[in-house]
Amino acid sequence: MAVNNQLLLAYYGDDFTGSTDALEFLSRAGIKTVLFMQPPTAEQLLQYKNLQAIGVAGLTRSMSPDDMEAVLKPAFKALKLLGAPHVHYKVCSTFDSSPTIGSIGRAIDVGAEAFKAPFVPLLVAAPALGRYCFFGNLFARMGIGSKGEVFRLDRHPSMRCHPVTPADESDLRVHLAKQTDKSIGLMDVFKITQPLEDARQSLKTITQSGAKIVLFDGLEEEHLRQAGQLIDDYADRQSPLFSVGSSGIEMALGSYWQSAHEVNSPATWAAADEVEQLLVISGSCSPVTSRQIETALAHDFESIPINTTALAQGADIKATILPVIAAAVNSIHQGKSVIIHTSTGNHDERIKDAKAMFEKRGWDAQTIRTQTPKIFGTALGLVANAVINQTNIKRLVIAGGDTSSYTARALGIEAVEMIAPLWTGAPLCKAYAPGKPVDGLQVNIKGGQVGDDNYYLTALKGKPL
Repeated sequence: MAVNNQLLLAYYGDDFTGSTDALEFLSRAGIKTVLFMQPPTAEQLLQYKNLQAIGVAGLTRSMSPDDMEAVLKPAFKALKLLGAPHVHYKVCSTFDSSPTIGSIGRAIDVGAEAFKAPFVPLLVAAPALGRYCFFGNLFARMGIGSKGEVFRLDRHPSMRCHPVTPADESDLRVHLAKQTDKSIGLMDVFKITQPLEDARQSLKTITQSGAKIVLFDGLEEEHLRQAGQLIDDYADRQSPLFSVGSSGIEMALGSYWQSAHEVNSPATWAAADEVEQLLVISGSCSPVTSRQIETALAHDFESIPINTTALAQGADIKATILPVIAAAVNSIHQGKSVIIHTSTGNHDERIKDAKAMFEKRGWDAQTIRTQTPKIFGTALGLVANAVINQTNIKRLVIAGGDTSSYTARALGIEAVEMIAPLWTGAPLCKAYAPGKPVDGLQVNIKGGQVGDDNYYLTALKGKPL
């Protein structure tokens, strides 16, 4: 693969929704970025002029540690060859992971070995998303971009009930120590807010004491800018610095590069326009998404459920989704916007019924956790593909972190690029999918925690209500 000496950063996202979050903040910082589904080839890169950063939307959030390692070793090798001084493993801003699913610790172990960096910076705080790290503990707002209440992660109404990786620990050092044996140091808020030279010395002292991972606190945008400068000190093209964290990494580096005049002024974006109809494909069971669906249905959206119990029984996917496709196409031809979903929240009986069916097939909990996003996400992608092919839909929303990567792959998406802001952490993008119905469509990819109750109405109208 040819080295691109213009790249400032390359990142690998553990799911699709989180990857577009990083795409947005790089793009907003004036850094031309394209997000791919696989590490790009030299030929692919040539199709996108003046690139300064690239991302890869992965699937590792829903994988076992061993499967993650098998995917990440070649992915990190490919990203290292691009010649960017920074390579970032992008994780969800609520640090979704466990020792058995989406292990961030395993990703750190693989990345540390691949890049031989002196330490691995870990930055999860993202104030713009309502994510705050204070003395190593993570706090999260209910609904990204909303005015919801902020909770300590282990008391968060949604994250503590996550169906795959429920949050039972807010101290990220304690949480991560269950996933890796590497020592973890902390650049706490007092150290981050020191004058730059003092902060540099504090970081040096932490690494010299044996810390192989350094967690950075962050409560304000200025904290991120300082962290960005501290991290950038250790990066160069010959020895790329491997970092881990939320899109706070992109925010931190982008803010510092702007202050140091290393990148162009932030891009000016036109607002997203209004479309006549919206197609929503939802694999989320978040209570935030649940309220968004309820609000949309109260405004004349059509609700079309997928029979996930049948999918869990092992029924043929194509046969199972045929009535869903027919119903969606009919509703769209009648002028309605449509939400096709695998659940309407944690209360949805389909969640319990599907789990029971998986267990009846003899699947253990680990298999259920890894296979559910794949089966449901693929079904959603096949439905969307057929509906787009049979209608004049111009804008698609894909909701749900664990399922989104499989949905995108079933749609045949090769890459996406931001074209307009829509909601903090979830930009409106153009899809590149040569030869597929979704090629050229406007696509918005949102995590379960993103947005207020009016989210789907905003996605339809193109502006907050």
